[in-house]
Amino acid sequence: MPLSVRAQLLETFDGIDALQDPHMEHDADANGAVGTKQYLEWTNVALQAYDKVTFAPIWPAPLPGATPWTSNGVKNCNIMGDGVVLFDRIASRWVVAGHNAPGLAGPYYYCVAISSTDDLSSGALTWYAYRFALNPVLGANAKGHLFFPDWPKLGTWSDGYYLSFDALDVDQGYKAIGVVFCALDRADMLTGAQPRPMQCFSDPHPLPASGNLYLKHSPIPADIEGTRKPPVGRHEYFVSMQTPPHDGVSMTASVINLWDFHVDWATPAKSTLGNTQLPVAPYTPGCYKPSQPMSTVCLPEPALQANGAHHYLDVVGDRFMPRLAYRNFGTHESFLVSHTVRVASNSQQTGIRWYELHVSPTPMVFRGYTISPDRTMFRFMPSIAQDHTGNAAIGYSVGNAKTHPGIRAVTWNLAKNTKRVEIAIQDGGGDEENATTWGDYSSMTVDPVDDCTFWYVNEYLPQNETGTEINWSTKIAKLALPSCLLQN
Repeated sequence: MPLSVRAQLLETFDGIDALQDPHMEHDADANGAVGTKQYLEWTNVALQAYDKVTFAPIWPAPLPGATPWTSNGVKNCNIMGDGVVLFDRIASRWVVAGHNAPGLAGPYYYCVAISSTDDLSSGALTWYAYRFALNPVLGANAKGHLFFPDWPKLGTWSDGYYLSFDALDVDQGYKAIGVVFCALDRADMLTGAQPRPMQCFSDPHPLPASGNLYLKHSPIPADIEGTRKPPVGRHEYFVSMQTPPHDGVSMTASVINLWDFHVDWATPAKSTLGNTQLPVAPYTPGCYKPSQPMSTVCLPEPALQANGAHHYLDVVGDRFMPRLAYRNFGTHESFLVSHTVRVASNSQQTGIRWYELHVSPTPMVFRGYTISPDRTMFRFMPSIAQDHTGNAAIGYSVGNAKTHPGIRAVTWNLAKNTKRVEIAIQDGGGDEENATTWGDYSSMTVDPVDDCTFWYVNEYLPQNETGTEINWSTKIAKLALPSCLLQN
């Protein structure tokens, strides 16, 4: 295979580990973004930035995730998980966000902080810190308990930052009963000004006090890659997976959900949210069980329980994984998204399904493929992006009954449909024996300077985790295709 279409793993280095996190949990939520000068990583409730050349950490120790808000005197932003890091490529600013954790009584807030500079090592760095009240858009169940705003995701668009989250009923085992979509006033937030009120929609509307299991949960917003803005007037889009009919029997779906959010800041009454379904090749969500549609635990680890059965991990197969990576090539607009699916009818083995959407005149599925180059390895927790020449990269976790959970990636050229080549990033050193949780997501982004180099972060265990121990580590990797680098 020509070198130009084969990825080079340029560097890997250690990110945050559990011992550095001020609030250790099994759920690492490792994600991050690459900026002009640093890579910024979030795990659970910790932030650390790394120099892009030396990989040296910028701060002596990871900062508590709430730092951008506490340093500005903003209360009720005790981020306790589900944090997100973005690099706003159009404005060249850092964005960190997450919801607070107040308990059942609330109040709930979504907290967003924007850096004043692209340089996290600058002595002039400050954060414009905001909090948005979620109680007015959350609703409550029949007992009066607020719905829990779970798995919030944020995306950068020309006319706003766009937020989505699930509404979970805390008295029904945290069952998904709907979703909420909000537009935040990016223009004023970038200047540190008071933002206009966020505009939100829910589905169903209103959220029912006692609802059925919602089958379109966990949407993710489009997030701009590169520096070419979407065309003027282009709406923001979200996508979500479709859960098979909850009838105790059905195993497959053959559509995905597309959400179209038009915001009108001058006349909020003219803002709209639309939803349609796009046909795709039939799929079974990874580790899906018709009797337990929200449980996707089935990945066997080498470690054995006392009864001789394997320990198992959750592949989070019930939803799309961030990001919905958007790139405007001028000649066309492309969205990429991925998720975990079952790949064989006679086993639970999982692989990575990806889709590319093109706009004509609204996003439609242009192509897709399932990555599963063997018959034994489970692949899960993906994240996808593409460089400015149309090379794509997906990073993900791997593992099976003989292989400790590790990290790999696949690269190829979308336009030329070149062979998909898998590369190893980090071999696992142990199994998680004391929990089934393996984070919630990972993160693939593209360097805004050369617009070629992919930066990916995910978690692994250096050794077995037993008892009450929590010992996850994270690995950050740089990879690129020479075909892109040679064009710069």
